[in-house]
Amino acid sequence: MTTPRPAPVPERPSPGRAPAAVRAVTALVLLQALALAVATVALLVALVRGTSMPGPVVFMAVLAAGIAAVLAGAAVGLLRGRRWGRAPVMTVQILLVVLAVGWVGVELAAWSVVVLAVAGATGVLLVLPPVVAWTAGDRT
Repeated sequence: MTTPRPAPVPERPSPGRAPAAVRAVTALVLLQALALAVATVALLVALVRGTSMPGPVVFMAVLAAGIAAVLAGAAVGLLRGRRWGRAPVMTVQILLVVLAVGWVGVELAAWSVVVLAVAGATGVLLVLPPVVAWTAGDRT
């Protein structure tokens, strides 16, 4: 009688350096945070130059700055292996995919395809086993 072999245990990432998938998703999230920071500066420049609707411009600038800060913080959390970093990142990716699909439906523009591709890639990277293992604390 042979004894059944135990199921192979997935290889755990080393405790020192984040896996390549984690570094890639972190880079994409930081790129998104940078884009929002640039948008914040552009909105503030428009506000200083004068706009007919300062209220909405201020609101959009504060919103963009806030989301940029959340994404930057979540990217650092992902890189450090914190589980909480996945939720805000995935939420933003879902919203970006929905918006980009709407934009592509109205007019096929390069920037909307880029937003869709980056958000899709970020969302897929975020659920890869090495990223989940890294952020779940499954390190030796």
